[in-house]
Amino acid sequence: MAAPQHVLTFSCPNRPGIVAAVATALFETGANILEAQQFDDTETGKFFMRVVFDHLDSVPETAVLEAKVGEVAARFAMRFTLRDRSVRQKVMLLVSKFDHCLADILYRWRIGELPMDIVGIIANHPREGYAHLDFDGIPFHHLPVTKQTKMEQEAQIWGLVKETGADLVVLARYMQVLSDGLAAKLSGRCINIHHSFLPGFKGARPYHQAHARGVKLIGATAHYVTADLDEGPIIEQDIERISHHDTPDDLIRIGRDIERRVLARAIRFHLEDRVILNGSKTVVFSR
Repeated sequence: MAAPQHVLTFSCPNRPGIVAAVATALFETGANILEAQQFDDTETGKFFMRVVFDHLDSVPETAVLEAKVGEVAARFAMRFTLRDRSVRQKVMLLVSKFDHCLADILYRWRIGELPMDIVGIIANHPREGYAHLDFDGIPFHHLPVTKQTKMEQEAQIWGLVKETGADLVVLARYMQVLSDGLAAKLSGRCINIHHSFLPGFKGARPYHQAHARGVKLIGATAHYVTADLDEGPIIEQDIERISHHDTPDDLIRIGRDIERRVLARAIRFHLEDRVILNGSKTVVFSR
């Protein structure tokens, strides 16, 4: 049986001795470092690190580890997270009419590619619209929304997030703009996916707009949600080349596939504690 693992991530102003101090603190708890990745942002003077470790003998309680790391954090003005990797994160999924990302997430979850506990699906369309999908007992919440009821509906969303203890909220093509208030409450733990035509082709039918302009690349962007619409810190992106042979329907089909895989990668990076916020950007310790 594999030894339990913890993952430590942190950021702080860069100065000599950080890595040595962290390694020493972990060693003093009996830890064995399995992975270590670091990045020195010379533009901002900040240092970022991700460490995965286990204990070959007795495993200290997480609170004990947090206290030990906390001593180092206080010395170096660190912002850190420490997580037991055996504890699966709770995830809430939000979806609208387009369900290709939702279907893909459910499949990857079932086969174990995305190790998480899905605590609910929130949709602004009735359950009948997703009758072809097997939710496997996941609670489904139909929360319709209009301009007049937006604040009330968001209060219900926030209530469900708190009630379920959701660690992460995923907008799996949820076609509603979150209010500044809800975006602030979900800061750093809400991921959105959209096409990468912004800001050039805003509004309805972006793929048709792109086709009319003869674009040669299409793509998708997954990012953390902020009050600035579709301008949060980017986690993952991907593209594909297209040509004059491709119709708007071809672009939509290709775009759906890119959106699925980009969102899945972003979720996995977050679940594996590979993403650290760096102002308006992110540091992503991907493999």
